[in-house]
Amino acid sequence: MTTTRKINPVLKQTLELGPTVLFFVLYMWIKDDTFTFAGREYSGFIVATVVLIPVLLAGIAILWALTRQLSRIQIVTGVMVVFFGGLTAIFNDATFFKMKTTAVYGLFAVLLGIGLARGQSWLQWVMGEVLPMEREGWMKLTRRLAVMFAAMAVANEIIWRTQSEATWVTLETFAFPVALFLFLWGQIIALQRYLIDPEAEAAGPDEG
Repeated sequence: MTTTRKINPVLKQTLELGPTVLFFVLYMWIKDDTFTFAGREYSGFIVATVVLIPVLLAGIAILWALTRQLSRIQIVTGVMVVFFGGLTAIFNDATFFKMKTTAVYGLFAVLLGIGLARGQSWLQWVMGEVLPMEREGWMKLTRRLAVMFAAMAVANEIIWRTQSEATWVTLETFAFPVALFLFLWGQIIALQRYLIDPEAEAAGPDEG
């Protein structure tokens, strides 16, 4: 059995968010430049995307080496970045990588929806260990998060199709993650009555 290891929270956040921030910084630095490789011209966006792939994989590998654990969301996101980033590089078309965000959020919405249709909260399966909560709370959170993911998928499609590339990169890097964090934070507060205190549950009912 693999034992989960604890690491410094700052280091963990750096490994998880660092590649995306690096992509943003690199893109802003070279967004107006054109690069030639093997006789083909590539925009700064394409180059930044190609650089992101190995950096993200390295971050995931280091995180696994240090903790012996990866969340299913991290795995899915990593696969999507490699897949759509690869298509972006092969076809020299930024559209693929911009659609990656739609695919990720859309996939999460669909998966949560399938679980709900089966009367299950697959979100509980993913997050149950870190957020003990009654089943009713998980079902409510799953329904709301499925809607949120669907809305973010639609928002991404609208943004990348109607706004500038730089605007999309900025919103992708900062606005979407912040919006999701605030949504989850608000839901945890709203669903507090369903949260389970592990220590109280372990102690059992008071004896009188």
